[in-house]
Amino acid sequence: MSKSLKRVRAALEGEAADIRETGEAKTALQAAAELGVEVDQIAKSIVFQGQITGEALLFITAGGNQVCMNKAAALAGEPLGRAQAALVRAQTGFAIGGVSPLAHKNPIRSFFDPRLMDFALIWAAAGTPHHVFSLAPARLLEKSEAQLSDFAS
Repeated sequence: MSKSLKRVRAALEGEAADIRETGEAKTALQAAAELGVEVDQIAKSIVFQGQITGEALLFITAGGNQVCMNKAAALAGEPLGRAQAALVRAQTGFAIGGVSPLAHKNPIRSFFDPRLMDFALIWAAAGTPHHVFSLAPARLLEKSEAQLSDFAS
């Protein structure tokens, strides 16, 4: 078991979470199809970088939604750009494609898409491109220490 998956498993200890191994799903649509759920039940972890501070920021968004850069920048208080892979790994401890919304190596300011709250259960990356976990959205919101925010376009 990878160190990343172990870190996520430890963060979920005591939770009613289901961790599953999957085929590599490069999109939320592929992940939803494999799991037999709606695309918006997939919680995507998207990391941007502040263009002034250089700070990494995490946007946990429903699978069918896109992050609106104007809304996201307003929440961040600065213009945003895509984070480079090295920054994502240094901040979260995860590689792009397996970034979990929790169990980060370093604290990261996070925002949570309200659309995810419409479901009893949502699925997110568990630290690798081949593992996901399910959790009630209110629990993921709490455990990720994210701010419930409207940032979808």
